[in-house]
Amino acid sequence: MNHHQTELKKELKVRHITMISLGGIIGAGLFVGSGSLINMAGPASIFSYALAGLLVVLVMRMLGEMSMINPSSGSFATYAREALGPWAGYTIGWLYWFFWVIVIAVEAIAGANIIQYWFPSLPSWSASLVLTFLLTLTNVYSVKSFGEFEYWFSLIKVVSIVLFLILGGAIIFGFVPGTESPGISNLIHRGGFFPNGINSILLGITLVMFSFMGSEIVATAAGETSHPEKAITVATNSVIYRILVFYLGSILVLVTILPWDSHTLLKNPFVSVLELVNIPAAAQIMNFIVLTAVLSCLNSGLYTSSRMLFAMAQNGDAPRMFFKVNKKGVPLYAILGCTVISYISVIFNYLSPDKIFLFLVNASGGVALLVYLVIAFSQLRMRRKYEKENPEALKIRMWLFPYLTYATIIAIASVFVAMPFIDSMRSQFFLTLLIVVFVLVTYFVTKNKRSTDLLSEKKKQMPLQYKAK
Repeated sequence: MNHHQTELKKELKVRHITMISLGGIIGAGLFVGSGSLINMAGPASIFSYALAGLLVVLVMRMLGEMSMINPSSGSFATYAREALGPWAGYTIGWLYWFFWVIVIAVEAIAGANIIQYWFPSLPSWSASLVLTFLLTLTNVYSVKSFGEFEYWFSLIKVVSIVLFLILGGAIIFGFVPGTESPGISNLIHRGGFFPNGINSILLGITLVMFSFMGSEIVATAAGETSHPEKAITVATNSVIYRILVFYLGSILVLVTILPWDSHTLLKNPFVSVLELVNIPAAAQIMNFIVLTAVLSCLNSGLYTSSRMLFAMAQNGDAPRMFFKVNKKGVPLYAILGCTVISYISVIFNYLSPDKIFLFLVNASGGVALLVYLVIAFSQLRMRRKYEKENPEALKIRMWLFPYLTYATIIAIASVFVAMPFIDSMRSQFFLTLLIVVFVLVTYFVTKNKRSTDLLSEKKKQMPLQYKAK
């Protein structure tokens, strides 16, 4: 194995990272899933998004601090290994990988269902496999092709949200001919701003946290750009505006225009707003936008899971074959490995949607919170190390350290602990714990073998290193 066989190419440009950071947080959950949360919490659902968004902003600040000093495709798994020990890097790396390969399958199935809207005779399972295969090709070809596809996917999502906010504002302020402004009636005249109490807001935070998963992809992508500092700075500093504009802005428009207790209108809230002003083919337009969001998530899932697998193989936590890259600097085997698991998951959905596939989806439910917790604990440990060894490298700093870091840890831990007390989240909590225990067991069972294999690999490389010198 030579140097070029294990080196990722830095072909992502700052514009790629910038657009990925802008659009990466906009998932299909915003367009489709927001309606159920509004039905549950009413206008106060905006507080659920705001509080969950605040936690994500703080976590991203911590991740940006560490990424600025050590840009890595392993991202927080690499930092966890360094800060907390090999067991932490191994565990969170495999959990995050598991989360994204399941997301790939879920998004492929969601995309297939949308395509059936236009082609009802097309089998869902075949469309799922085709979508996964096509986006696998974009990832396999080069990291630049991934960046280009994600750039345009993200651009479509960002432009769509901006146009929706402009339209929503026009409706609210009565600038749309033939449409009566709702004013603030939907905010205060249907049981008030908190129709279902404070508890619904807290429950909403638990649900919303999963919608924000994907913000951390930028830290992974920064390892494959020639300007990592600039890319990380842009992504870290813009996360506040992304959440404030795209999520809080959209939810504010929805709860102002649509009655929160209307199950019909909120089944697909964005379509309902478009139909309110008689926009032709509103459902067609939104289906296209949601399909774009799904494909974007599928594309990002393939990229992120493969880079995590690559980084784990580099540390000896995964088979060494996943550490190899092709001539274009792409971890081909890692991508194919993630894809195979997703194909199997899609097949499980076809054969046993209510058992095996449902188990896999629920088992990945709490991973987002665990990832955020590990990032916070890692930053807490690494910040003190950086301040002693290289304080000048801290170009991005966590605000009010260590108090905000402690507050973030307590808040995220509280959300995780609350999961078993919520009927809809209980199964996800216990299944996630089951997966965590399984991964930890595999770490200790294979610990000696992995150490031996990694040492053997380093010995094989020594003659090549001396030769290079």
